[in-house]
Amino acid sequence: MGKSILIIEDNRELAQLLELHLRDLSFIVDIALDGVSGVAKAEADQYDLIILDLMLPGLDGLEICKRLRSKSSYVPILMLTSKSSEMDRVIGLEIGADDYVTKPFSIMELMARVKAIIRRVDKMKNHETEEVPDNILAGDMEIDIEKRSVTLDGKPIDVTMKEFDLLLHFAQHPGRVYTRSQLLDLVWGYSHEGYEHTVNSHINRLRSKIEENPAQPRYILTVWGVGYKFADFSREGD
Repeated sequence: MGKSILIIEDNRELAQLLELHLRDLSFIVDIALDGVSGVAKAEADQYDLIILDLMLPGLDGLEICKRLRSKSSYVPILMLTSKSSEMDRVIGLEIGADDYVTKPFSIMELMARVKAIIRRVDKMKNHETEEVPDNILAGDMEIDIEKRSVTLDGKPIDVTMKEFDLLLHFAQHPGRVYTRSQLLDLVWGYSHEGYEHTVNSHINRLRSKIEENPAQPRYILTVWGVGYKFADFSREGD
């Protein structure tokens, strides 16, 4: 059976256009035209992806995203927003959206984002069957992979899903330098010029949560002119 996608979008013409293109890619598609019916569908069925508009009648996209992320089951969320404010996108990412696209957008770009999220989730599920360590210790930080939790000096750190993915990737490859484009491809699942600011904003927010002094980071280090790397604590004292 093909992957299933729920579109929660109050613009009927846009929703039907997305449905047409997604069905051409062999996805099974449902549509909800308001927030209340959208969250009801999302909670009643198991979808492989939800395309969620930010501004909706009845219940807005941020509230829907927050409600879905309070559940134990995980479904990736691609948020659509017509707002130009960076803060609106940051809020969406902070409460658990996996990615966002700002209206107006090209259908080709949106389809590429959809396929990238699906590939990333499939890859994550495949890795769950592999033998991996239960946790990673780095300095005063402990990352519990199975519980997807982070503690620093024994205190829990509240990170979003994407922040956890980024931090885990860094911690699994200490000392290795990554460009922003490489991180986009490895963590977000797509490589697209002009979206490097997504990496920057996530690293800045991570640093504000895990670094005692974000201006002088201990964990996520800047390699000037190249990108970023995670500190290799196994070499401390060498």
